[in-house]
Amino acid sequence: MTDSTDERQGAIKVMVVDDHPMWRDAVARDLAESGFDVVATAGDGDQAVRRAKAAGPDVLVLDLNLPAKPGVQVCKELVGHNPALRVLVLSASGEHADVLEAVKSGATGYLLKSASTDELLDAVRRTAVGDPVFTPGLAGLVLGEYRRLASEPASAADTDQPGAPQLTDRETEVLRLVAKGLSYKQIAERLVISHRTVQNHVQNTLGKLQLHNRVELVRYAIERGLDDE
Repeated sequence: MTDSTDERQGAIKVMVVDDHPMWRDAVARDLAESGFDVVATAGDGDQAVRRAKAAGPDVLVLDLNLPAKPGVQVCKELVGHNPALRVLVLSASGEHADVLEAVKSGATGYLLKSASTDELLDAVRRTAVGDPVFTPGLAGLVLGEYRRLASEPASAADTDQPGAPQLTDRETEVLRLVAKGLSYKQIAERLVISHRTVQNHVQNTLGKLQLHNRVELVRYAIERGLDDE
């Protein structure tokens, strides 16, 4: 069991972006020592965009406060370039405005720098498989923002269009639990299926709905009221 976990973890390519060299090096070292493949690091926004495009990480661990180009702009550009990229913001700021701006720019997780090393490692692993990872207290904030956006009239125009993709009962069931904020592991336990089966259902649903990541999927589900069922 341990070997297969290590192999999966070893295949995760990570890039660390932070303007403080000691912090950046420490995070990169912790990740490398835990079996992640640290493919690049960067100390400013412009450098981050260039190196990420060249290195092709699976997960970008990104600080928001960067010289040359702010972290949210880095996130927006890189996710736009590669929608499969997962971005975990690692920031000293727990300000709600910063969290929401990061998520809107494409980040799939937000962790405060006060987190422990174990929490960071777990967050990177979960981010890599598509789980949204937020410092406790911030997940509710993000879900609340999705609900606010979903209640705006503009979102009603693109709901329930004729010819919309049909999801299977199980895909809808998984989507409903995703909208409630459950992790893949929790969904697997609730439905008594494997973690990988949950991932497959989510990937199939993303493909059918032409969405790019779980953050967009949560908003889609909330727009249709699935989180209230």
